[in-house]
Amino acid sequence: MPYLVLDLEMTGPEPDYNEIIQIGAVLFDDQWVEKGRYLTNVYPENEDAFSSSSEKIHNLSLADLEDAPMMYDVLPELENWICTQLGIRVPQGQLDRTPFLRDVIICGQSVINDINFLKEAYRYEKLKWPFSRVLLDLHTLGYFTFKVLKANGQKTPDRLSLTAIAAHFGFSREDGFHNALEDADLTAKCLKEVFKLAERMKI
Repeated sequence: MPYLVLDLEMTGPEPDYNEIIQIGAVLFDDQWVEKGRYLTNVYPENEDAFSSSSEKIHNLSLADLEDAPMMYDVLPELENWICTQLGIRVPQGQLDRTPFLRDVIICGQSVINDINFLKEAYRYEKLKWPFSRVLLDLHTLGYFTFKVLKANGQKTPDRLSLTAIAAHFGFSREDGFHNALEDADLTAKCLKEVFKLAERMKI
């Protein structure tokens, strides 16, 4: 099953009101060999929902997004990119890519929030959700893994934010702002470290 490590930047916290303005992803095959990286800005249809508080997080203004594509173009482009990177040949004219993407597992940090936004975008654009319903969440895996380590007297991060988990493994962002691709890459690195820990754990 391929893994799509995803991170989104949004205009605010509500999936049914706010919108995605940046998508970053790192794609891996079922052996966690990297297949490619994807980054795009997205122009929001609901400009009124663009919040100054969210801009302080991602450092993207409406002016920065002026030339960005709309979501109805981005979603098919993202699907095509995944198929191309995985070497999947989609028959010409076939718009429903579910048969080719249904095994792609979306991964991320507190990934259900990103999935909710992405699913809302699919619903709004009247497109079928093509990906696996299995998800892989660094926050949940970290909670369990670090609980086990702490019970065995080992050092653990004091929080479960991406910044704290990444710092525990010796990773960090280049600057203080959230970039979707950088955060997707950071999440992927942390997931790999958690899996390494799982291989070393003994009962």
